[in-house]
Amino acid sequence: MRVLLVEDDEPVAESLRRGLLRYGFQVEWVTTGHAALAHQGPYDVVLLDLGLPDTDGLDVCKALRTRGDVPIIVISARSDETDRVVGLEIGADDYVSKPFGVREVIARIRAVMRRVRPRTEMSAGPDRYGPRLTVDRKAARVRLDGVEVALAPKEYDLLAFLTEEPGALMSREQIMEAVWDANWFGPTKTLDVHVAALRRKLAGAITIEAVRGVGFRLEVVRDPVPDLKTASASKTASTSASTSDSTSDSASGSASGSDPQSAPAPDQGAPGS
Repeated sequence: MRVLLVEDDEPVAESLRRGLLRYGFQVEWVTTGHAALAHQGPYDVVLLDLGLPDTDGLDVCKALRTRGDVPIIVISARSDETDRVVGLEIGADDYVSKPFGVREVIARIRAVMRRVRPRTEMSAGPDRYGPRLTVDRKAARVRLDGVEVALAPKEYDLLAFLTEEPGALMSREQIMEAVWDANWFGPTKTLDVHVAALRRKLAGAITIEAVRGVGFRLEVVRDPVPDLKTASASKTASTSASTSDSTSDSASGSASGSDPQSAPAPDQGAPGS
């Protein structure tokens, strides 16, 4: 997910930027309102500080909203209720007061993205991953080759989270926070058990790679590998048929042809006649 961070306080921006990058976000950082308005994108969400050096962040928020529906989350030291109300009324989707934690910002980004997801996307039906797997998030159902797969609740939640960004490396902390609990402090062995279950139940449709010391990466199998047993049996049958046809042709040729060396000699009459 691509984030435009508009923040002139370097320590705050660097801390937030590092945290977002660690959780798999792509971050573009600008320090002024004019730079934010001049940024061409694309980006999926804007984190906007109100206390900018060149212009009021509320004016930037209003200008960005007139350009489109990109989600805007205001981050500001202004904790006054009036500022929060004005920010939301002119187009912000959420408001976070400083000081804040990276996890809180990420949770708000995810919540906003769920809320502003277009209705057409929500009603478009199941999401397809490769030729074999579909995930129906509205009905919480998973199908493999058109047949529904029985998943435990946390197995489904884990699959739904990992398929949000196929190919992205997700840390154990990210996964535990998103799928289990933001305050989870226990062992993550349960994660390995659920990953193993998904690998077994969805073999051939996805792969879940373990990155030692970091987390997991889900990849969609685009071109399924042919069944080796089926391919071998097919090849054997083809070879047998070819051999049978060759043998049949050889036998037919022997029966219908003449061997000049074995043909009887013509009758030359009795000696002395």
